[in-house]
Amino acid sequence: MPRYTGISSEAFRHPLDRQAEQSLRSVPGFDLVATKFIEFLYERPQLIYHTGNSIQVGARQYSTLYGIFRESVKDLDVSPDPILFVSQNPSANAYSMGQEHPYIVINSGLLDLLTEEELRVAIAHELGHIKCGHTILTQMATWAMSVASAISEMTFGLGNVVSSGLIYAFYEWRRKAELSCDRAALLATDNLDLVMTCMMKISGGSKAYMHELSLPEFIRQSQSYQELDRENLNQAYKFLLYNGGINSGEMLSHPFPVDRIHYLQEWAKSEEYRQIKLGNYKCSNSTGAVDVDSPETEAARLRRQIEELQQQINKIQK
Repeated sequence: MPRYTGISSEAFRHPLDRQAEQSLRSVPGFDLVATKFIEFLYERPQLIYHTGNSIQVGARQYSTLYGIFRESVKDLDVSPDPILFVSQNPSANAYSMGQEHPYIVINSGLLDLLTEEELRVAIAHELGHIKCGHTILTQMATWAMSVASAISEMTFGLGNVVSSGLIYAFYEWRRKAELSCDRAALLATDNLDLVMTCMMKISGGSKAYMHELSLPEFIRQSQSYQELDRENLNQAYKFLLYNGGINSGEMLSHPFPVDRIHYLQEWAKSEEYRQIKLGNYKCSNSTGAVDVDSPETEAARLRRQIEELQQQINKIQK
């Protein structure tokens, strides 16, 4: 497999990912959410949860999976070394968390669906999140969306901060971040068809009917989806589907797989990808592109914000 010693995430990071992060960080309320997130709910609780409730992969525990994982860590030069867990969950999914102590969780449903080489794709994709520094923002987004109203009632001051604009910016960034990690998977495997097959299986694969799946047909489906943009109304529907305006009302955290393979095919043909394969890529010792100020450096500002919030509450109660 290819190995990219010293590679920086900026070498393969998708420009839409970069732009979406910049937009997110410019939304009013982001800094406050970031500092309160670090203060009240950082990465340690979830790591403790998986240490107690999942299987930690190692040389004597899921040894085949561990071998794939260790090779992929070296291929993408990911540091610090992440931990890999397998969780008992039938959903074909995987995710990554943590910044100082990064880790990846693979659901048992994904192990049952993918081949060993396809699992390399999934692992490399999650390592891409860690490499790009996505994990801290992902945790922030999940936390802010799930407990914002409760925290507001406890007067931590997030009720008016977690606005629809901030929520939209979080989800828009999360979707664009996936495009960078699809590139990481392609770099680690150097096999475009393998990456696209993995996405096809996650879209609707079945072990019982796997022999009837066709990657060329799935690629044609992706092309048909892109052609829908010729009509402005279809573009509007796509926007609404991604942002909770239709069906369940929930915003989507991932792009549609047919969109993802479209972007990946374009990059696989690019001069940028060719140069990286030749060894001409940006190197860096950084641990990720996303940084959030530590609670120590923000303590004074946080105290002032909380005091101002309490003063406003006192005025309302009088």
